[in-house]
Amino acid sequence: MLQLFDTAQGKVVPFEPREPGKVSMYVCGPTVYGPPHLGHGRFSLVFDVIRRYLEWAGYEVTYVSNITDIDDNIINKANEDGIGTDEVVARYEALWWEAMDAIGVKRPTRDPHATAYVEQMVALIADLMGRGIAYETSDGVYFTPAAIDDYGLLARQSIESLQVGARVEVDDEKRSPIDFALWKKSKPDEPAWPSPWGPGRPGWHTECVVMSLDLLGEGFDIHGGGQDLAFPHHENERAQAVGSGRAFARYWLHNGFVMVGDEKMSKSLGNFTNLMDLAHSTDPRSYRLLVLRSHYRSPVEVTRATTDDASEALARLDRFSLRAAALPSDVEPDETTLVEFQSYMDDDFQTPGAMGLLFSTVTEANKAIDAGDIELAAALAGAVREMCSAVGLELRTDDEPIPEADLALAAERDAARKAKDWATADRLRDELVAKGYVLEDSASGTVIRRP
Repeated sequence: MLQLFDTAQGKVVPFEPREPGKVSMYVCGPTVYGPPHLGHGRFSLVFDVIRRYLEWAGYEVTYVSNITDIDDNIINKANEDGIGTDEVVARYEALWWEAMDAIGVKRPTRDPHATAYVEQMVALIADLMGRGIAYETSDGVYFTPAAIDDYGLLARQSIESLQVGARVEVDDEKRSPIDFALWKKSKPDEPAWPSPWGPGRPGWHTECVVMSLDLLGEGFDIHGGGQDLAFPHHENERAQAVGSGRAFARYWLHNGFVMVGDEKMSKSLGNFTNLMDLAHSTDPRSYRLLVLRSHYRSPVEVTRATTDDASEALARLDRFSLRAAALPSDVEPDETTLVEFQSYMDDDFQTPGAMGLLFSTVTEANKAIDAGDIELAAALAGAVREMCSAVGLELRTDDEPIPEADLALAAERDAARKAKDWATADRLRDELVAKGYVLEDSASGTVIRRP
């Protein structure tokens, strides 16, 4: 039976879906005001793996992930660049999907945009005000967390401790420092929508609660996102649902940070790496393998050393895949291996153990091929293919050589880099990428390969 770590309960618990055989998931998506970084890539890969595994295990999965297309950061970026917010959103949403496609993340079943739900958000805010747990000030409408008995559940803290530790802001009208904005009254030249409290826009915490309940219904199964979203974002979503008398998510899943040294990777710290840079400088499948080799709740360090190591491991899998292509395809995958794989994945998605099993199975299959035991080799190879399919790890199945002309372009690029002619090096990279190649920068020069 599948078990998972529920943040709300603070422990690993059995997973019991709302409807047998079906799973409803809501995963917080991006606020589109800049290029996606490796942290975005990690949470997207984590929940893509979870989704794919659930589908492989036989569940019908409805996967919803939103696009926040109105936010203070978007407005600030528009002002900074001297363009409209719509142009900012269009530019960075396109880049988001390009990055997701590059790292092999499946598109959501639904990808709601916040601006399409403003009317429903206004209705929710009005309902909360009618219940006496939200109030209007001169700059907006605020929610009163103290009205929710178990507020702080996802932070694993009492409301008293949260109040003590809250950052005090200069706002004489807020009744408590932990009260949060449901509606922000507009300032001059800002995007605005009509409401009973004047023109403005919804607060970030109100967007996801409305979209998730509309598309998945009350008591949907899984709400997921990065560890940094558990509090206050997810807690504030939950509080609004509870305050309006509606059942919210049954289970809460949060993945760990991407680390650079001993700091988490984020835009606000200024230490993020563009996800597309990684996709262009290494085989993007290696990032999925790197994520899989770390448990989703643990931090993962993404460096040249760790990505190189993952690339080498991926190359080993590709070599086996090419070798196994000649084996019979009508042999059933080894059942014992798949049972063991499922036992790892059903234990709160223990992907490090599952990857260890994957590589040990490759070793055994290679030994079987060497020994001439084709039946066993084919069964083990079938198990390898099944495990890779279950976590979205695609392996090469053909070994078409790279044309000499394209290898010459890669060598020309190396010469340009050595001469510090970065413009020529970038032009040659773009030319090779446009031909469909993946390029990796190594100590010995450009490594060129097919996706």
